[in-house]
Amino acid sequence: MQVVPIPSVTIFVRHRADCPRGRDEFFKNCKCSKHLRWSSDGKQYRQSAKTRTWSIAEERRREVEARFAGSDPAKPVDAVKLESKSAPTIERAVELFLSDKRSQGLETAVLKKYERELGRFSGFMAKRSRHFPRETRLEDLTEFRATWRVAYPSSTSRAKVQERLRAFLRYCYESEMIDRIPKLSPIKVDEAPTLPLSEVQYKKLLKVVPVEFPTPKASRVRALIRLMRYSGLAIRDAVTLERDELKWDASARLHRVVTSRQKTGTHVSVPIPLDVADEVKGAMSLNDSPRYIFWNTGTGKPQTAVTNWQHDLRQVFRAAGQPDGHPHQLRDTFAVRLLEQGVPLEEVSKLLGHTSIKTTEKFYAQWVKARQDRLDALVVGTWTTQVVDDAMSTR
Repeated sequence: MQVVPIPSVTIFVRHRADCPRGRDEFFKNCKCSKHLRWSSDGKQYRQSAKTRTWSIAEERRREVEARFAGSDPAKPVDAVKLESKSAPTIERAVELFLSDKRSQGLETAVLKKYERELGRFSGFMAKRSRHFPRETRLEDLTEFRATWRVAYPSSTSRAKVQERLRAFLRYCYESEMIDRIPKLSPIKVDEAPTLPLSEVQYKKLLKVVPVEFPTPKASRVRALIRLMRYSGLAIRDAVTLERDELKWDASARLHRVVTSRQKTGTHVSVPIPLDVADEVKGAMSLNDSPRYIFWNTGTGKPQTAVTNWQHDLRQVFRAAGQPDGHPHQLRDTFAVRLLEQGVPLEEVSKLLGHTSIKTTEKFYAQWVKARQDRLDALVVGTWTTQVVDDAMSTR
C-alpha cells in the first residue's frame, strides 16, 4: 500500500487578460487569482487558493502541506481529502459583508466608505500576518485606530469609521467567524454640532441669493433653501428629489414631500407651505431633467450634483455674513422649530427620517430641554394668580 509523501506545493498566478504582468505566473503583487499546484503519486493537482493576495495563498499552501503531513501513512493517497472547507479570510469576510450591505439598498456613497475603510483594515491585518477574522485581537484594532488621525482629521469622521468597523465585526460574530467582538473604547467627538438659524440669519440668506446669482439660477437656489428649511430634507435628498415626490394631497388640501431618505432608506412624508411648493414647482420648470427637480442633468453620479449645490449654498452663507454656515443648518432649523412649538420628539424623529429616536435625541436633546424650560416658565407664571386667589379665599 502506497503511503502519502508530503508534496512541494507551488503558488502560481492566473492573470487577467489585461494584467500587465501576464507573462510572469509568479508575480506576487497584482490582484489576479492565486492558485496552487503540486504532484503526488505521479499525478499533478491544481487548486484555487480562493484569494488574490499572495500572503493568504501562502497560508493555503501550508494548509495543503499540513493535511499531507497529518495523514495516516497506512492510508492510500486517495483517502487524503484535499478540498476540506477552510475558514473565510478577512478579505473574503469583507466581500460577504459588503454584499450583505448592498442587499440592504444602501446608497453608493455609503457603500464606497465601507469598501474603502474595510479595505484599509484588511491590508493592515495582512501586514501583521493576520489573515482570518478569528485572529483579530483588541491590540490589532487599537493600533489600526491609531492610524486614523492622519486619514481622518475630524473626530466625527473617526467615530463614523469606528461604527462601520464595529458593524463588520458584528457581522463576523453573527456569522460565527469570530467568537467575540473586541470592544474598542468610544471616540469622543469634540466638534460643535451645527446650530439652527435664527429668523434674521434665515432671511439674510434669502436676501443675498439674487445678488449672488443671475435670475434663473437665483430662483432655483432660493427654492432649494426654502424646501430644505420647511421639509427638513438633507441636501442629498433635496437635490435628488424627483418630480413625482412633490405631491398634492387632495384630502388635506396641501402639498407634501413624499420620499425615502437615501442615507437610511427611511420613508418620510412632510407637508410644506403652499408658497414653498409654488417656488419648488417654479424651479422644476427651469430644470432640464424630466425626472428631477433640482438635479439638472439627472445623469452621472448624484454626489457630483450634490457637491455642486453645496458649493452654491456655501457661497450664499458667506455672502450673508455666515462664513461657517452649512446647508445642514436648514435641516436643524426645521427640527428645532418643531420642538420649540411643542411637537413631541418622537414625531420630529419620524419627520426627519431617523431610524431611531436615539439619533434625534443625540442631536436635539438640548432643544427639548429648552422647550421644557419655557413650559416651566408658563407654569410658574400661573402661580401669582393662584396665590392671590388662595389669599382671597382665606379672608
